[in-house]
Amino acid sequence: MSRVIFMCGPSGAGKSTYAQGLEQDGMVRLSFDAEAWKRGIFVVPFPPGVREDIEAHLRARLLELVAHGIDVVLDFSFWSRQMRSDYRRLLEPTGVVPETVYLATDRATVLERVRARRTSHPDDYLLDDDLAAHYFDHFEPPTPDEGPLTVIPSPSQ
Repeated sequence: MSRVIFMCGPSGAGKSTYAQGLEQDGMVRLSFDAEAWKRGIFVVPFPPGVREDIEAHLRARLLELVAHGIDVVLDFSFWSRQMRSDYRRLLEPTGVVPETVYLATDRATVLERVRARRTSHPDDYLLDDDLAAHYFDHFEPPTPDEGPLTVIPSPSQ
């Protein structure tokens, strides 16, 4: 049976770096940002309709990979409890119980990392300070009652 990991944390938390390590270990990494980059979209937030189109594509790809027994890391933000629940429900018929890896990176570190971005690769989207702060402030941290959870503490903690 496939292993599926939800990378969880606000922009700048370090999700993509962590997910790339899992990819090097053999997991397939699915990423909203990388898929948008492939489509020539370099602006966040995405234009209307693009997020939904990308999500439909990534959901279908996830189910295809799981059907073939392939391990997958979802390099999304999983910023809300609702989104995490939606993806758990998507996976329920497959028997896969996803694991959540939450990068509990502090606000100052997140905002500093986002400010340092230069759009040089798919995981390096620019966000203005206000949008980055908004994303951080509205992020809903996962809790153990949602399912298997690993918390990676902030580098400054």
